[in-house]
Amino acid sequence: MPKHLLLIEDEPNIIEAISFILSRDGWSVRAHSDGTNAVETASRLKPDVIILDVMLPGKSGYDILREIREEPDISGIPVLMLTARGQTKDRELAEKAGASRFMTKPFSNADVVEAVRALALQP
Repeated sequence: MPKHLLLIEDEPNIIEAISFILSRDGWSVRAHSDGTNAVETASRLKPDVIILDVMLPGKSGYDILREIREEPDISGIPVLMLTARGQTKDRELAEKAGASRFMTKPFSNADVVEAVRALALQP
């Protein structure tokens, strides 16, 4: 049975790339591109791992992550934050919001696969 991943990202090329590399690794990937109702989508799908972009239309990834961490039925899902800005401040904001892991764009395919596999193994 494949593991399920929710990709909350608004850039079509990144959605396509991540979906492709993770599908090849055996993941079932669902993409969602609107920050406004991303938490509702996560609650409905209850994926094994979430990849969450920082900059989204409607709501920031940090706000979405804080809301996910406050929802009892999805608060424990590991979340990999993606951002184009890799400054220390961005990393600190992600950690404070409850990110399980943080990755900057551009990223290597191997790094994404490794990070998602590691997050899926977390208790």
